[in-house]
Amino acid sequence: MYHRIMVPVDLAHLGALERTLQVSADMAKHFGAEVCYVSVTPGTPGRVARSPAEYEQKLKAFAEEQGKRHGRPVSTKVYVSADPVADLDDLLVKAVDEVGVDLVIMGTHLPRKLDVIMPSHGGKVARQTDVSVFLVRPPRG
Repeated sequence: MYHRIMVPVDLAHLGALERTLQVSADMAKHFGAEVCYVSVTPGTPGRVARSPAEYEQKLKAFAEEQGKRHGRPVSTKVYVSADPVADLDDLLVKAVDEVGVDLVIMGTHLPRKLDVIMPSHGGKVARQTDVSVFLVRPPRG
């Protein structure tokens, strides 16, 4: 049913993505799918890497480790943006087409009143693409 699964990741917040990473690995195993890890980084030095090239190397290393751990083929796609927060939704939508995925699995947060003003990234990706989007919420409590 699914052949390539896209999982947006932020290397600076991998701890918050543990549940999402496990769900994506389980779904990939179930469907025999490849997992493509997509990330957006600034073109300037940051907490994770000094350059986009270094960030890309770190994402590839992360993906390879996930592939070995879960026994699934992996790939990566990095986008460089002057303002990753502002451009994130558009770049994730772009990645769906460029990478050729048929499922997006992404972490989210519990609904908040603020979401009316600032909707979730997952909601925007689901509205702007024609692929399935699976949102993984953190455990309650």
